Amino acid sequence: MEPIKTIIIDDESLAREIIKRYLADREEIIIAAECSNGFEGIKKINEEKPDLIFLDIQMPRINGFEMLELIDEPPVIIFTTAFDQYALKAFEVNAADYLLKPYSKDRFDEALEKAFAYLRDKSHQRTVIKNLIKQNEEKTEFIERVIIKDGTKISIVPAENIKYFEAQDDYVMIYSDEGKFLKQKTMKYFELHLNPKDFVRIHRSYIAAVNRIKKIELLEKESYRVLLEDKTALPVSKSGYDKLKEMLK
Repeated sequence: MEPIKTIIIDDESLAREIIKRYLADREEIIIAAECSNGFEGIKKINEEKPDLIFLDIQMPRINGFEMLELIDEPPVIIFTTAFDQYALKAFEVNAADYLLKPYSKDRFDEALEKAFAYLRDKSHQRTVIKNLIKQNEEKTEFIERVIIKDGTKISIVPAENIKYFEAQDDYVMIYSDEGKFLKQKTMKYFELHLNPKDFVRIHRSYIAAVNRIKKIELLEKESYRVLLEDKTALPVSKSGYDKLKEMLK
């Protein structure tokens, strides 16, 4: 087998040390880098182009799922985490493996063998990652932030700083207090994942933050618009008006 380049991404130094110790007798594996957060992980993956990564899920700043979404061509992944609530999700999408901390050397070696099988079938791994990202998108939890990658720059936009969303073909433009950001998502995704107490779909092309709406104006018969606190005017469809009327009554 050709050398396998790997990167370890975990915010706990002890967890990284355990992986390195378990890999010590594996001459076919080269540890190209170790990272303590998702931002470092993305940078090193883009630089090193590893074959395999060991990825923690719960990390500060951005988590493992959010990190995956920002990688153009993800490598084979073995998840390592102390939280078992993600296990079923990982297995349902046929991820290479899911190691629940603490794990034994035997269990680690078993995960490696599964990863080697995935390395022999790259097309299968691409399908796995697409499914994983899709499943993460279909979670019912409301998002508290949006992460946007623009070239090498990564921005984290808190939901409370967002004024409104505008549909732009296969993308959504997000207008916030920090400026505007283009995200490759659908309006349907944001409609499902934003807290309906805070955001409302006022039009097929617009979602507005409820607390940014200052006025609803009638333009002509059954034609409305909203004015936001910064004087931005957005169109409102009939169904959007009905939603607003229900929310603001």
